[in-house]
Amino acid sequence: MAAEKGKIGEVAEMSVKEKLKALYELQQVDTEIDKIKILRGELPLEVQDLEDEIEGLETRISNIEAEVKSLQEAISKKNNEITNAQSLIKKYEEQQNNVRNNREYDSLSKEIEFQTLEIELAEKRKKEFSEQVAEKEQHIDESNVILDERKGDLNNKKAELDEIISDTQKEEQLLDKRRSDIEGIIEPRLYTAYEKIRANARNGLAVVTVERDACGGCFNKIPPQRQLDIASRKKIIVCEYCGRILVDTDREE
Repeated sequence: MAAEKGKIGEVAEMSVKEKLKALYELQQVDTEIDKIKILRGELPLEVQDLEDEIEGLETRISNIEAEVKSLQEAISKKNNEITNAQSLIKKYEEQQNNVRNNREYDSLSKEIEFQTLEIELAEKRKKEFSEQVAEKEQHIDESNVILDERKGDLNNKKAELDEIISDTQKEEQLLDKRRSDIEGIIEPRLYTAYEKIRANARNGLAVVTVERDACGGCFNKIPPQRQLDIASRKKIIVCEYCGRILVDTDREE
């Protein structure tokens, strides 16, 4: 290329022909990089999805385990309440043996009845808590099974992705360097336009050739005079239908 990389003054002096050549070469490099990404397919997204799902499962299991711990503490508290109530009942029963009148006896009987009800209520709550613990522990077991499966899936997907990356890494590094070199000689305004077209174009094609008198991107016919203008390389011409940058097929002149 006539202009050297990274020198803004020389970039500004690039002819339209050189700009078109640089854009077309950039498109070729990007197309090769896209092919590598296609080879990887949905694997990067699948890996990310699995990592997110695993993180969600681990958080869910951790939250349920905290709930189980809280329930177990509540059960322990109820056990203490039952023990205390039983001690009070025993105490009141012993006191009944030494009462001086019926009023004291009846009062102690009411205390015994109250503590008995407290024990029944505590036992009921204990049962409810225990059932909840059993249910939550079942959820934990089920979630752990799913978690192990997802971790296995993740390891397989990562291994598959790593193998593809390993096979294409050298090629991709060379393409990335070549892309960086080409990008360095294209004026920022033109590069920004290229990236915008590429982002909105099918298959990432921002620069296309004229194929059989038609746009190589959208395949709409191009008038003969416009084809002559494209071939002259005196100005950058875009397809009036799809907006892609057009270059002639005889690119090496």
